[in-house]
Amino acid sequence: MTLNRRTLLTAAGAVSLTGLAACDEQTMKSVQARLNPTQGSGGAGGAAPASTQAAATQAAVSEASAVSTTVRMPTEPWTWARFNAAMAASERPHALSEAQFNEIQARKPAAIQRIKTYLDGRFGAADPAVMQAFESVPRDFYHYAYASQASTAYQAYEANPKPWAIGHGSVLSDYLGQAYMTQLAAPKPTDVTLEIGTGSGFQSSLLSRIVRDSYTIEIIQPIGEAVGKIFQPLGYDNVHGKVGDGYFGWPEVTEGFDTIMLTCVAQYAPPELFRQLKPGGKLIIPIGQPFRRGQVLYVYTKDADGRVRSRRDVGVFFIPMTGAMQTRPQPA
Repeated sequence: MTLNRRTLLTAAGAVSLTGLAACDEQTMKSVQARLNPTQGSGGAGGAAPASTQAAATQAAVSEASAVSTTVRMPTEPWTWARFNAAMAASERPHALSEAQFNEIQARKPAAIQRIKTYLDGRFGAADPAVMQAFESVPRDFYHYAYASQASTAYQAYEANPKPWAIGHGSVLSDYLGQAYMTQLAAPKPTDVTLEIGTGSGFQSSLLSRIVRDSYTIEIIQPIGEAVGKIFQPLGYDNVHGKVGDGYFGWPEVTEGFDTIMLTCVAQYAPPELFRQLKPGGKLIIPIGQPFRRGQVLYVYTKDADGRVRSRRDVGVFFIPMTGAMQTRPQPA
């Protein structure tokens, strides 16, 4: 189920295509030149929490969190006025016109149907919670070029799903791939999840509409700090992000995680992530060599007795995990 690196999951009905791609050729070359992303100093592996997250504690997060028995749907429609207000609150200028905004929204139903068709083919049936999450989260809000400070919302809900560069060597993954990984995680309302590689913030937002708490770590400092401002304007108060090296996970969350998902390719699964995985939990991780074919999505599960089992899932192509992954040898 490997996909050519120049090809993405294109046709809505092409359910036999199962590779996932997280970066196109041009972005790949750009990222390859940026194997040492900007990071803060201090902390494990050079990880540095974003200033807006520094004062947060797990106790405060737990107090603010609540289990929702249904997918968290918006309390008011996503309108031009709401888009403008949320963009201003997230400190991201844009030049989108109202006509362009309306064209974007008109494309959304076809994209949602594309996702359903794809998941029906891959899993037998699309998870209703995953579909509702996609309905809930306004994807156009996440299309943004952070290096040039420009909205690229006009690209959202494209007919041929593909990844989009968002600046500083990061990407917004294609929406069929994100749908696949979300349903593969099988998120539940009581879950606590961790994503390694925040990127645009879309994947962690999707999970947050279903789970109790969605944690996310980004190693590229300008991306992590900028994207950390986009969740509150949407009312996503159960998304918790920081700038740091995801190799070490988030040990301060002492209860551990039901799902840990990497949206970057690693050479091996970091040992610390297994320690932070709850019994019965699932680690979803692309494994392979950076910028090479042959990457495979692995699913690790931890039994109640702590035993870890693994299985190969699909062929993938992701941008590389940086930081300690590139400097530490694989444990024996």
